[in-house]
Amino acid sequence: MSVSVNWSYPTSIRFGAGRISELADACKAAGMRRPLLVTDRGLAPLPITGKALDILEDAGLGRAIFCEVDPNPNDNNLAAGIAAFKAGGHDGVVAFGGGSGLDLGKLIAFMAGQTRPVWDFEDIGDWWTRADSTKIAPIVAVPTTAGTGSEVGRAGVLTNSESHVKKVIFHPKMLPAVTICDPELTVGMPKVITVGTGMDAFAHCLEAYSSSFYHPMSQGIALEGMRLVKENLPRVVAEPNDLEARGHMMSAAAMGAVAFQKGLGAVHALSHPVGALYNTHHGMTNAVVMPPVLRLNRSAIEARIAKAAAYMDISGGFDGFYEFVLSLRSELGVPDKLSALGVGRDRIDEMVGMALVDPTAGGNPVPMTKTNTRALYEESI
Repeated sequence: MSVSVNWSYPTSIRFGAGRISELADACKAAGMRRPLLVTDRGLAPLPITGKALDILEDAGLGRAIFCEVDPNPNDNNLAAGIAAFKAGGHDGVVAFGGGSGLDLGKLIAFMAGQTRPVWDFEDIGDWWTRADSTKIAPIVAVPTTAGTGSEVGRAGVLTNSESHVKKVIFHPKMLPAVTICDPELTVGMPKVITVGTGMDAFAHCLEAYSSSFYHPMSQGIALEGMRLVKENLPRVVAEPNDLEARGHMMSAAAMGAVAFQKGLGAVHALSHPVGALYNTHHGMTNAVVMPPVLRLNRSAIEARIAKAAAYMDISGGFDGFYEFVLSLRSELGVPDKLSALGVGRDRIDEMVGMALVDPTAGGNPVPMTKTNTRALYEESI
């Protein structure tokens, strides 16, 4: 075989109900004595966050929190977080929450010791080697949603507050030293967040599975991740306290993030500009644009999707899989069009340009062009 690729797999994961109780031990194992807990404004006042802070305080690790995190984190949030990290004399970060809190927490730990601007570390070629790896603080990740998978990732998505363009910032040491996946933390999620994050996990798995790049381990993980979402996302929406299904969804989220080392595609390339310009929920946006992207890619992925459908106990090959996606969206209350999320046609040209240069665009099975990308936005809006 002539293929030559680089593969990397995730970190130490403590998985199970109640394992948030091990937070202090995880911080100490990562070498922290004075961690800063980073989360978003919505989570900051909730009991699960208070419990995490209690655990840290009781163990003599302080009670520091930073929560100036927007739903689509930007460079202003990052600057404020770095200032809080330095002012408090912190030596590590507990990244706590959904994708926004996890990503910004990881970026604070990464950037607090760097002297170059964050944009110098965009996920392009070997730009990550520009960083001083000895100045990256350790990270413990605690997801409270089941979608993004950032808890097992080596990157963070950051929006440029001036250009409104989302950039992927990458460094191998942004991978958390320890991740705690406790399904009890996800029980209180509002239905819309459960749906949006769950569909994000499905999108990660679907796009990774469909990518033409060679990575059979990730492809296998993506396939099982899709099955877990199919069987468990409707369960947790119908019964939020179903811890078994919640646990399976946390697994699917982490699996999706591991799998997309293989690549993503047009679902994410379309979604990133929409989120940056209209501040929509990323996972819900992915869910809305998924059907037209499947139709675009059909010629390249039909046989592969037929195999996935058979594994997931869906009859009818590609058509059956496509109908399953439509049915799942309908069952979960996903809007059919982006207009329901407040997206208009006034910025299509701008979004097309942003989508075509998005780092995920290159993984789409059918090459993205100005013409087919505009058509995808027209169909989706």
